[in-house]
Amino acid sequence: MNEKKIEKLTKGEIAEHSLITTYKFRIWRMFTKALKVYDLLHENDKVCVCISGGKDSMLMGLLFKHLQQYSDFPFEVRYLVMNPGYNDINLQIIKNNLETLKIPATIVNTDIFDIANSTDKKPCYLCAKMSRGALYRIAKEWRCHKIAL
Repeated sequence: MNEKKIEKLTKGEIAEHSLITTYKFRIWRMFTKALKVYDLLHENDKVCVCISGGKDSMLMGLLFKHLQQYSDFPFEVRYLVMNPGYNDINLQIIKNNLETLKIPATIVNTDIFDIANSTDKKPCYLCAKMSRGALYRIAKEWRCHKIAL
């Protein structure tokens, strides 16, 4: 793609374009190879892609979005951001990044942070366990039979 066309792209379009140019071998090919080698994705699968808001899960969401556009077979993707109780600033950053990358995620609010922080015994363990349980419950409600974390 020439420089004039690249200048007209949005930040999200530049990020997605870089998956198949700059990061074709280090990220894109490794992602698609893992899906094939481990037989992770099949025709008509329904996958719940869980996005925490960090760069790793945002990238995974972008990879699935790109894959869905160019896949040889149809599959469905639902993007989930589970809000365990992020403060307003952090939640807005996540929303802005989703908008920039055009990832159509559903944000589900929970009170997991409040519950986990109300105990003196192993709050991190409780938070992780509750978060995983909520993810499974939501994926089941959405009729997704695979979860990508």
